[in-house]
Amino acid sequence: MKKLILTLFIPLLFISCGDDFTNLGPLTERNVNNFYKNETDFQLAIRGALDGLQSRETFGVNFVLFMEMRADNGANGGGATGLAASLEQLDTFTDLPSGEEISATYNAVYKVIAGTNNIIARIDDASFDNETVRDQIKGEAYFIRSLLYYHMAVIFGNVPLQLEEVTSPDVEVNQVSATAIYDQIAIDLAMAEDLLPETGRITKWAAASLLGRVHLSNGNNSAAVAPLQRVVDSMQFELVPDYSNLWGAANEGNIESIFEIEYITGNVGEGSSYTDNYTPLGFGGVGGGGAPQNVTDDIIGAYEAGDERFDATIDTTDPANPWVRKFISNPTVSSDGDNNWMELRYAEVLLNLAEALGESDAAYDLIDEVRDRADLGGVDRTPAGGTFEEKLLQERRVEFAFENKRWADLKRFDAAKSVMSAHLGIPEAQVTLLFPIPQAAIDASPDDMTQNPEHQ
Repeated sequence: MKKLILTLFIPLLFISCGDDFTNLGPLTERNVNNFYKNETDFQLAIRGALDGLQSRETFGVNFVLFMEMRADNGANGGGATGLAASLEQLDTFTDLPSGEEISATYNAVYKVIAGTNNIIARIDDASFDNETVRDQIKGEAYFIRSLLYYHMAVIFGNVPLQLEEVTSPDVEVNQVSATAIYDQIAIDLAMAEDLLPETGRITKWAAASLLGRVHLSNGNNSAAVAPLQRVVDSMQFELVPDYSNLWGAANEGNIESIFEIEYITGNVGEGSSYTDNYTPLGFGGVGGGGAPQNVTDDIIGAYEAGDERFDATIDTTDPANPWVRKFISNPTVSSDGDNNWMELRYAEVLLNLAEALGESDAAYDLIDEVRDRADLGGVDRTPAGGTFEEKLLQERRVEFAFENKRWADLKRFDAAKSVMSAHLGIPEAQVTLLFPIPQAAIDASPDDMTQNPEHQ
């Protein structure tokens, strides 16, 4: 599906009757009567949802801020004043419920979720020439909704769970815990896996991979084993022999890739911003993008000697200005990189399965499979090498550096407070595990919404 230009975005799918997320994109009667009728309508609708994954407010920029810059690999490179002030707040745990990025992401995610809800609610009654296509689009809608709810649960924790289409601005807001969100995602992904094909832009293997990740996030490690093992047993994926060949437009859709968010260069509004924000090859140099990301000394020092992933990940030609090599491209204008975002890849399945199995020879074998690619010996299996969790967390850090995994990992391994306190030199009490709920969302539904305790 690379080179599919999503210019057919349907604005009505995500239009709300006001600025607040609680409207969740209500459908007007006119929209119902003129859309969601046939296969073409639903092809356009799912492309609109995929376009929502590309946006600056989600994977385009802001998820990098919430999932990677928040942790100890990357840092705000834009300064602490002016337009960069809110980035500095996100980076240093001084973020506010009124923060621009927080509100923008919250609203954008729920608009995309509203679009997927509309698809799920109406697709069974529409006219389709091909039932396989109907199943595929429905499965894709479940997957996209699940992927976004996963990020909301990690970032905000206690968020509204909206699963039905909204036909009126009067919405009953049902704020639930992250655990409840993960439980619902597991249900949705099971349906998605049954509906999705084995090949295509979103596959049943993507649903199973995400399901394994979600079970781990929910503390259900034993439940994660089966979906992750299904991916392994499918024999559809393997590790790319050379880690450096994972990255770049020429390597998209490689044998390790399970799900990518598509971008395309050409100044058509479908490019990515990763080159601008992470490398000196975009517009403004290192630290010169719209949300500039610096490389921390901590991640540079995290690699073992001889780890081939280091040179493929970080360029230290100028020691004073290291930058990330994973996002090299050649954009002709700002935010026009050709880099896809690889959200799910086989190495994560292997390390997630190791985590799900727990300390055992089988789990260590999976870790060593990933290390072998990096030209490293087997991990120290003795207590002298640290706990199993410490060794796994370290391996995940260097394997997935700058791939939006670090913050979720620190939280899941109960290491966020200690690691970030040491990294920033702040008290552990200042390290908040959840971002604040946007104040506008609380003000719109004061009887149904409460602020996360850390921000009250």
